[in-house]
Formats: sequence, C-alpha cells, structure tokens
Amino acid sequence: MTGPAPPADASPLLRRLDELADCTAEHGIVTRLYLTPEHRAAALMVARWMRLAGMETTLDAAGNVVGRYEAAKPGAPSLLIGSHIDTVRNAGKYDGPFGVVAAIQAVAELYARGKRLDFAIEVLAFGDEEGVRFPTTLIGSRAIAGTLDPAVLDSVDRTGVSVRAALDMFGGRPDAILSLGRRPKDVLAYIELHIEQGPVLEEQDLPVGIVTAINGASRLTVELGGMAGHAGTVPMRMRRDAGAAMAEMVLAVERLALTHEDIVATVGRIEIMPGAVNVIPGGARFSIDLRSSDDTLRASALSRLGDDFAAIATRRGVTLDLRTDYVVKAARCAPAMIAALEKSVARCGVRPYLLPSGAGHDGLAIIDLCPIAMLFLRCEGGISHNPAESIRADDADLAVRVLLDFLLTFNPVTLGPGKLAPTAPLPAKEKN
Repeated sequence: MTGPAPPADASPLLRRLDELADCTAEHGIVTRLYLTPEHRAAALMVARWMRLAGMETTLDAAGNVVGRYEAAKPGAPSLLIGSHIDTVRNAGKYDGPFGVVAAIQAVAELYARGKRLDFAIEVLAFGDEEGVRFPTTLIGSRAIAGTLDPAVLDSVDRTGVSVRAALDMFGGRPDAILSLGRRPKDVLAYIELHIEQGPVLEEQDLPVGIVTAINGASRLTVELGGMAGHAGTVPMRMRRDAGAAMAEMVLAVERLALTHEDIVATVGRIEIMPGAVNVIPGGARFSIDLRSSDDTLRASALSRLGDDFAAIATRRGVTLDLRTDYVVKAARCAPAMIAALEKSVARCGVRPYLLPSGAGHDGLAIIDLCPIAMLFLRCEGGISHNPAESIRADDADLAVRVLLDFLLTFNPVTLGPGKLAPTAPLPAKEKN
C-alpha cells in the first residue's frame, strides 16, 4: 500500500529555508531572536508563503504567524501544525523553520488538488521557542494555549527592553496577548515536524521517527563551601576542598544517568573559587540539567542525587546548597496520534521507529490545550544549534509526504472523549 502522490520535489522547501536564513541580524550567520526586525521580516515572508498555499493569515498579538486553511464546512474545529521561526545565536537553518515550511508545503499540495478536509488546518509559526532574548521561553505557544503568565510582559532583555515594549515595536499587541488562548472545543490536536537534533535516526538509517514524548526537565544549581588554603602547606587529609567535592559529584551525575536508559544528565557549567593555581578551592558551583520522558523517574533520580551529594559533602567536610532553577513536566504524545503516524510512515515505505525528544518544543505548552504529536526528521551527525545543521532533500520530501498522508487520514474521533492529553504508558520503542 502506498501513500498519497508525492508533491513536487523538496528543493522548493529547501530554497525557502535558505531564503528564511537571510532574515538574520548578522550577515552570513543565522541569528533571529524573538521580536527583532529580522524576526518580523521572517514572519512576513512566512505569511506570504501561507497565502500562496491558500491560507488566510494573521500576525497575532504575540507575534505568531497564523495561517488558516478552511475546512469543507467553514468554522469547523482545526488541527494545529506548528513550529518556531526564532533561532539561537549563530544557528542552523532547520531547527524550527523546517516544521513551518514543511507544513506550508503540505497545505499547498491540498490547495493545488482543490481538497478541503472535514476540519480546518492552522499552521502556526511561533516566536520565542528558543528563549534566547528574554529570560523566559514559549511565549507564543503559551499565549495560544492560554497559559501565559502576565508577568512575562515585564521581562527585559540584556539591553533593558521589556517584552511589552518589544511587542509594541514589532507590531504585536501586549494588551491583547492574554486573550489569544484558544477554546479547547475549537482545536482538535497539534502536530509538529522538527529535525531530531540528535544522532539516533541517523544511527538507525531512517529518515523519520515518531516522537513518544517531549522529555521533562529539571535544572539545578549546586553550591559548595569548603575552606580555601595554601596549596603547598595544607596536608591532603586535612583539606576541605570544594573543587574535589564538585568533581566527585559531577561523576555521580554521569554515573546515575548511565544506569537509566530514559535519563540524560549534563553538567554544563562549573566554577571554582577563588580560582587561583596555588589556592585550595574554598567554593564551587555547578549546574545540572536532567531530563526524562518519565516524570516519576526524573523525580526519583533527583532524590537519589540529593542523597549522594549529601554523603559526599559530609565525608569531605563541605557545605551543600542545592537550588532548583527550572522544572517542566514531560509532555506525552497522544497514543492515537502516534498510531496514526506509524501508519502514515509505513504507507510511505519506511519502517516506523519511536523515540523520545530530549529537546524541548512548543508542544510543552500546547499540551495544556490539546493532544500533541511530533515527527522527527533525520539530521546529519545529529548536529543542531550550529551552522553545520544539515538535512537531506529526499528526507524532507518524505516527511512532507508523511504529513500529507496523516492529514488525509486523520480521524479526530480516535482521540477519545474530551480529547484529553494522554496518560497511558508510552508505546514500545520500535514497531517492525
């Protein structure tokens, strides 16, 4: 059994991604932060492509670009397809924009066929998924989900410009941003196409994979207090070396993560005080980023780390202060949508493969509104947040065909009463 006839080859999609990359703050480097002039230029470009694909477009109060492809019966609930068009600094071309442009191409194919569905399709190009400019993230998608904290509007960037002021300059409407939340009865579900940002699909020699959940995450800061002293005169057995205690704790983080397949943990920032070559460290500070698709497992791992750290601190005679800076729950993809994507992938001639997302996405916000699903695209070397991001044209074409098949066969009834976010166990990793 084969999927729908493929659209024209993916080269127009890749050309559009190249064009979008020119909307940047720095020539030759992709840097497109939320609510900047380059973000607005990208938004207007995306809106023009949406109109060419038969959609009515809006630049909403939060700076999201919204394109609606009406249903056969106008006013029907909509299936949301989205991703983001903001970037990190010195970014690649595909993290975020691929999902937006691929969605537009799929809708363009429906429009070219004169095909309207029983539900509307809304393509969403979010801003602030990366959380680079302001000390917050997911402003666009949280606004759509109706969960945006009003205090976010007063957050400021490093130049002192607030979100409120930036929205005014961008052409958004800070006074209306809190009214963007959609009514659940008007929305069926959300699906996002995104590059994997990891090496698993490449290892499996597969062009696409089906996401089971967006990992929950905890970020912590650990501070240790020891006793600074002369590096040459204090015997080793009498030292309260905060640097050595930190080193042991860092290895404890790695050791714990290696014992659980569904946990990844990273110590990305370390500091030693006073930081002199001939002084025993009297203080140390480090970060922990711990992620899992299982919130219970993540909580258990953090508890175990706390116990391990306390034992190390006691044995080494240092003080311990452990502070939680950020927590987000895992967002499990809807089992019915996972199953539908498996069928679409198989109809397009590819072995379905299931995997979690270690990176955060807009679905973390949208799951508060409706069920979510994600399709990952293989990226070369698993490289992302880097100018070296690379995807294959045939993979991109395949992903659009999978999305098109999903749209043509999507049955909202399978989402169940109330279309609640799933609580069932995650599916097996792979279906042969």
